[in-house]
Amino acid sequence: MAAMEASDKLVILKQDLQMLTDDSDAYLTTLLSEAESNIAIEGITDDESMAYNMAVTHYAAYLFRKRGADDTAMPRFLRYELNNLLFSQKAKEPEDGNGDDI
Repeated sequence: MAAMEASDKLVILKQDLQMLTDDSDAYLTTLLSEAESNIAIEGITDDESMAYNMAVTHYAAYLFRKRGADDTAMPRFLRYELNNLLFSQKAKEPEDGNGDDI
């Protein structure tokens, strides 16, 4: 599968947030970058899968929504999505033969 373009992620994020105008595009693009950085910190790599790309857009939507909310806890569905993506990627890594694999 080909990598999802940044413009495609922006369109999906705007649909998730039900935004119809381009007024917030610069801010939303920044949130997508921040989401990718935060996901990388968790050990998840960009494998160009739909699961990864959707996790990025869901994370960016969470970042957008939490700025105006009292409850800033990560939604459970997003935590599960990130955990499942990380576990899936770790399960696909080749064994190196030293017995340190999960």
